[in-house]
Amino acid sequence: MAEQLQDSNNLESTTINVYRTATVVKGGRRFSFGGMVVVGDRNGNVGIGYGKAPGVPAAIEKAQKDARKKMHKITLKGGTLPHPVTGVFGSASVRLIPAAPGTGVIAGATVRAVLEMAGVHDCLTKAYGSTNEKNLCKAVLDGLLQLRTREEIARLRQVEIASTTVDDLLAASKKFMSESTDVSGGKKATAPVNTVGQDKKRGGRRGGGGRGRGRADAPPAGEEGSATAVAEAPTEGDAPAPEASAPETPTESNE
Repeated sequence: MAEQLQDSNNLESTTINVYRTATVVKGGRRFSFGGMVVVGDRNGNVGIGYGKAPGVPAAIEKAQKDARKKMHKITLKGGTLPHPVTGVFGSASVRLIPAAPGTGVIAGATVRAVLEMAGVHDCLTKAYGSTNEKNLCKAVLDGLLQLRTREEIARLRQVEIASTTVDDLLAASKKFMSESTDVSGGKKATAPVNTVGQDKKRGGRRGGGGRGRGRADAPPAGEEGSATAVAEAPTEGDAPAPEASAPETPTESNE
């Protein structure tokens, strides 16, 4: 969990791990703690620090001060890396691969902490060799320091370099963004609305809706009398209905 540092310019700190060591002395053991911390502003500046003290809070505070002294500027492009790179430290090596916007940081807890503090939003990673937190952090930092933009490499080599795969990914992602979205104006892109089946009425099997399931729609208030009259009036081709005769009562005989 990242925490905001006091008296700093938008710097955040993430604790990688806390280590405990014990020294056996006359009368018992003497404990000391060490903490490894990553400090960054999520905008291209990151540093790794390590500190030791008799207590955990003091160790973390020392590590934060050490990390602020070792801040590095990282070259990024659109929230991802300009090109794939491999960082090595000791027996640990980490492969960092750029990813399209929306992918996220696919990494373990140690590698993720360094990348997020550096400001990387989309990246694929793979760690080889040692999985020690200290070696992984320094291997990731070694890889981030090797990053260069296409313009910098073209200027150093004095040649023209065509668009890279990362440029194609960023260009393709813009097609899915709303053109009417204005970041400066504070407008947000609206998600598409599903209108499939909206023109159909809901209800039971007979097609009725609401509480009156299966009932026919009632006519408007002003047309009740006319509808009744039309229903009662016979059509021209129909014959008038015969009048119902009264039932005959049986007569008693004089026999």
